[in-house]
Amino acid sequence: MSSIFKLAAFAVVSAGSAVMAAGAVVVLSPKPVELRAARAEAPFVSVGPQAKSPHASKAILKSGDGHFWADGEVNGRSVRFLVDTGATAVALTPADAAKLGIDPAQLHYSYRVVTAGGQIRAASVRLASMTVAGARLDDVDALVMEKGLDSSLLGMTYLGRLSRFEATRGALVLEP
Repeated sequence: MSSIFKLAAFAVVSAGSAVMAAGAVVVLSPKPVELRAARAEAPFVSVGPQAKSPHASKAILKSGDGHFWADGEVNGRSVRFLVDTGATAVALTPADAAKLGIDPAQLHYSYRVVTAGGQIRAASVRLASMTVAGARLDDVDALVMEKGLDSSLLGMTYLGRLSRFEATRGALVLEP
C-alpha cells in the first residue's frame, strides 16, 4: 500500500460537477463516512511556490462546458482527465484502468467511497509515470473506482507534486 494512503487517516476525492451534478465529496475510509464540502467560487487558485521555475509551463484551456479537460499519458497510454483540484487522489474509471493494463477484476477494493449518489469501492494503485501538459511525474498514487465514475479525475496526488499550478478563469497552467 502506498505511503500517501498509510499517512492519511482518510482521503477525500471530489466527484466533480461534470461527473455528479450534486458536487459530492467522496471519502475513503475503512468505514463508510459521508462529508459535504462547500465549493469556493474563487477566480484564482494557486498552490506551490510563487517563484518562477526554470521548467516550461503549459496551459490547459477551459472547455466549452466550463471544466478543464486534460489529455494525459499514463504508463505510455492516453487517458483523458477531468481536472479536479478538490480530489485528493487521481481516480481512474475501470475502463481507463484496463486501457493502462490494470485488470480491475484482479484489484482489491478495500476503500469505501461514499458519494451523494451512493457508496462505491476503490482500489489503491501506483502509476509508474504520468504526463499532463508536458509535466511528467513518476510513481503517482491513484485509485481505481469499482464503478460510478464517468470520467477519470486528475487529483492532488498528481497536482500536489507539481512545483506549481494555477487555475485562472480561462486556463490551468501546470509547472513540473
